[in-house]
Amino acid sequence: MARAEQTRIRQNKDWTKGSILGNLWGLSWPMIITQGITTLGPTLDLIWVGRLGAASIAGVGIATMVVQVAGSVRTGLQTGTRALVARSVGAGNEAEANHVAQQYFIVTVAFGLIMAVIGIFLSRQILLLLGLKPDVVDAGAAYLRIQLIGMMTLSFQMMSQSLMQASGDARTPMKISLGASVLHVSLSPLLIFGLWLFPRLGVSGAALANVTAQGIAGVIGLWILYSGRTRLRLTMRNFRFDGKMTWRIVKIGIPVAISWVERTSANLLVMWFVVPFGTFAVAAHSLMDRVENLARMPAMGMGNAAGVLAGQNLGAGQPERAEKTGWLAIGLFTSIMSVISLALLLWPQYIVYLFNNEPELVETAVTFLRIQVIGFMVFGFIIVLMNCLNGVGDTWIPTINTLATVWLIQAPLAFWLPKNTALGVYGVRWAMVIAMVVRASVYAGYFKTGRWKNKKI
Repeated sequence: MARAEQTRIRQNKDWTKGSILGNLWGLSWPMIITQGITTLGPTLDLIWVGRLGAASIAGVGIATMVVQVAGSVRTGLQTGTRALVARSVGAGNEAEANHVAQQYFIVTVAFGLIMAVIGIFLSRQILLLLGLKPDVVDAGAAYLRIQLIGMMTLSFQMMSQSLMQASGDARTPMKISLGASVLHVSLSPLLIFGLWLFPRLGVSGAALANVTAQGIAGVIGLWILYSGRTRLRLTMRNFRFDGKMTWRIVKIGIPVAISWVERTSANLLVMWFVVPFGTFAVAAHSLMDRVENLARMPAMGMGNAAGVLAGQNLGAGQPERAEKTGWLAIGLFTSIMSVISLALLLWPQYIVYLFNNEPELVETAVTFLRIQVIGFMVFGFIIVLMNCLNGVGDTWIPTINTLATVWLIQAPLAFWLPKNTALGVYGVRWAMVIAMVVRASVYAGYFKTGRWKNKKI
């Protein structure tokens, strides 16, 4: 059979039939790779930036957290679109899936323009509010400005990726992300250190390499969607602005956006509690943020796959398959994370040495990492079940759960433990882990009730 025909059959596979475990793995492994290589570029950036000193690590780390807050709105819109497209494909209505994508395209352009304006005029002012030292602000503002201006490129990359995945095609986004990651990793050291024909741009070079790779990936992704080289073929034929459909996307996405804003802004608040302990503590916290992002990638991939399968199965009238998919994804991820966590407990210093070898930074980061292992073990419940609920359109429960655990548990403990116990700055990390354990318990309890199976969108 010709390769093109094999690809077409795989892309048009009905994911609501056959082995649940086989479908979960078949859809999730490309997503895991996609998530992993998407995170690899920024992580390698921090390794290169680490050669510039602790202030640069701290600046880039904090700037990344600000970008994550800004990207929370995009994530909400992306989730709303993913849920509607998955339901439409599961019901066999690809015309409606295309109509949803048309509205999402317009919203994406508007979001990117707003972020660019914020990046141009407010990058430095945002970081000054955190009370950082001048050298940290200088590094962070340079990185943040380029990232916000280039938010449009990331938005288009994420748009094409989520539409393909929601339709059941996980391999094409994987290939695009792999190419973009290779470009990013290749450009980054050249622009940071001024190697070969390139100027030495420092942290700005890391941001520019990231934005350039995202832009090319976004263009390729849209070309594939509009040229029919994936399951969901987009077209702007008969396009009209549909306020009702746009509102459906926004209505589903608002709780997700609020949830991500809560989580990412809480991370900034936690960083604010870390700042008084000095630049090394800030750098160690920033470093742990990147390690945590890498560690959660298997859960993100399985969570995204489980969310797509849950949405398609509900669209096909098969809620029990949707539930089984969620529990299987948790089991698979937790098994993988157990092995990774053991390695992190035994050899944490070697992970930190990849970024920086300054003794004070290493000591702090190693302790942070050992504490965080507890959080790694409950990531599966948090990320997989959050994506399952978002995937079927039940987005308010994740929002409320995040709101309660972040602002009623994590933030108060992050403030109280360093001041009133001997834990010092390590109390901040313990506060984060305690909140994760509670959040995981709430997700598991609610998912078990099955109320989400009756969600109408």
